[in-house]
Amino acid sequence: MEGGEMSAKCRKVVYGPDDLKDFDYLCKLGNPGEFPYTRGIHPEMYRKKKWTVRLFCGHGIASDTNALFKMLLAKGSTGLSTAFDLPTLMGRDSDEPVCRSGVCWDGVAVDTMRDMEELFDEIPIDKITVSMTSSGPAAIILAMYIAVAKKRGIPLELLGGTIQTDILKEFIAQKEFLFPAGPSMRLVADMIEYAARYMPKWNPISVSGYHIREAGATAVQELAFTLADGVAYVREALKRGLNIDDFAPQLSFFFDIHNNFFEEIAKLRAARRLWAHITRDWFGAKNPKSQWCRMHVQTSGYSLTLQEPMNNIARVAIQALAGALGGAQSMHTNSFDEVICTPTKEAVKVAVSTQHILQEETGICDIADPLGGSYFIESETQRIYEAALAEINRIEAMGGMTEAVKISYPQRAIHESSQIYAKELREENIGIVGFNKYVDDEELTEPESVMGELNLRREARKKQLAKLAVFKKERLLSGRIFDASAALDEVWRMAQTDANLMPSLIRAVEAGVTLGEIVRKLKYVWGVYEDKGIFISQKTGSNLREIAGKCRLRNRLRVLVAKSDLDGHDRPLYQEVIPFLKTLGAEVIYPGLHLSTATLAKIALQENVDVVCISTHTGDILDYFERLIRDLQSCGHEKARVIGGGIIRKSEIEPLKALGVCGFFPSEKGALENAAKFLKEVADGA
Repeated sequence: MEGGEMSAKCRKVVYGPDDLKDFDYLCKLGNPGEFPYTRGIHPEMYRKKKWTVRLFCGHGIASDTNALFKMLLAKGSTGLSTAFDLPTLMGRDSDEPVCRSGVCWDGVAVDTMRDMEELFDEIPIDKITVSMTSSGPAAIILAMYIAVAKKRGIPLELLGGTIQTDILKEFIAQKEFLFPAGPSMRLVADMIEYAARYMPKWNPISVSGYHIREAGATAVQELAFTLADGVAYVREALKRGLNIDDFAPQLSFFFDIHNNFFEEIAKLRAARRLWAHITRDWFGAKNPKSQWCRMHVQTSGYSLTLQEPMNNIARVAIQALAGALGGAQSMHTNSFDEVICTPTKEAVKVAVSTQHILQEETGICDIADPLGGSYFIESETQRIYEAALAEINRIEAMGGMTEAVKISYPQRAIHESSQIYAKELREENIGIVGFNKYVDDEELTEPESVMGELNLRREARKKQLAKLAVFKKERLLSGRIFDASAALDEVWRMAQTDANLMPSLIRAVEAGVTLGEIVRKLKYVWGVYEDKGIFISQKTGSNLREIAGKCRLRNRLRVLVAKSDLDGHDRPLYQEVIPFLKTLGAEVIYPGLHLSTATLAKIALQENVDVVCISTHTGDILDYFERLIRDLQSCGHEKARVIGGGIIRKSEIEPLKALGVCGFFPSEKGALENAAKFLKEVADGA
């Protein structure tokens, strides 16, 4: 179960002095700006400097996002936060077949240094901070950004911002991984070392709990796994001979903010206290800035509902208030409609204005840690601190987070928490307004702008593919292909040594080597990371048992279950789809993540499956299902029924039917029962 819901059952109605017996306020709290920084890292907190207002954004081609950046700056954003499309996040060039449905979808496409130049054209990157969310290919993305700064004559010491880089959370939760753990951690250390030497204002890593929480972790697990990841990165940097105070001031953290208001505030306060003690007591950090847990927070995407999306404005505002009262240094507020599509302009304005209202109209910036000293808040902070520390020590006993990941400890723990939460939600022990409480019986409607937005993405994909083709053709005709080839060979050679790879990567992107070309070369040297699917048996809830009783499959039915293209959001598979299919009596084949439609079609034929079930979360699903059905026909397995579940918009159902998709089970009440009825019909007819 999600951390807040679980702890609520254990909470008292009233808290008082007895709940803080022997509580040493000076040791545990201090004043804001004093060790262990429970109450904030600055003495005056927001009275002197408000948190940075960011909006995580990116769409279409680079020039599209550049225009959005300029609009946000004009609207009052004080920093930029860049969302890349899934192919970019997976280190792929846009023209690779497996990328097609994800190009320019839910982020901006960046294949070359030229794209990066267009992305930040006329943006004063020497005067504002820029955040870039990328982990697997982060070193290459940063190399492009550095190359752009050099070309514009901007000294590297003026570049301020953050790149995510957190590869351990990719192995644990988000699944946007490229290389095995060893070389992946080497790249992290390369970036930390390079930034410590040349980019003093740059944060080379943002240790991210956000994606861990979105995958189903509790609040305590989010905090513990995130800081354990941080410990692993510190140790990796120390192996380079760096002193903790050489680089720790440039480390930052990224946390999720969910709906359990007081728990989220306490979590952020506990995070600062924990990290302060870890850096000082474990690693001997003397610089106070090395002991700071500087944090960016983002409101929870998982908490947003497709049903009654305007309710999401209230959810985001409450979560943002918790982030502010918890003492974050920067914040992103989600747009109310992004569960449907890329946020519309009006929704973006509301999200930014939500932060401005909190800063300018509520008075919360006048007082540092205004909830400090509350019997409940201090008790909750201490509870989370102790529970997270115990979890970190458990991971330390395994040899640290890198070793824990190898034996799938955090992955399994998150799946267990996620399944408990899903069961409670299905049985309506957890209430969500508009979803299972106070539900409006009216049929879901989509904003009129949705189809227009989806068509814009498809047009952007055409433009990006054309841009990349022109780039490669010009590179060939101009003779720059020889410079690119030589630079790529240098990357290949340096990857086989212990040298810092950043200088070679910078030279490669300057020479015109693409993101995908570099990643493919590094995969040739290092290999690829292979994910272990984690399946945990769970007790079937009463509602699922009832559905299974009505629709139990009497005849053999083999179902291939997969995610679309590069999508790594596998939480629905482990949490609902696969356990449900097994409850019905189906034989389930799960081939793993990041597989092309052609590969899935071959597996479907080899396994002689009756149904191919695709869980969708992102990307152009019309394009995806068209390719999948075509590939099934090409390999001679057109008899397999194709069904889709997850994020499927009402406006996409009729076009999908025309393509030959047989069933649709979007994320809403009644979806599982409808799916069960369909599968029973297929089995009975087999």
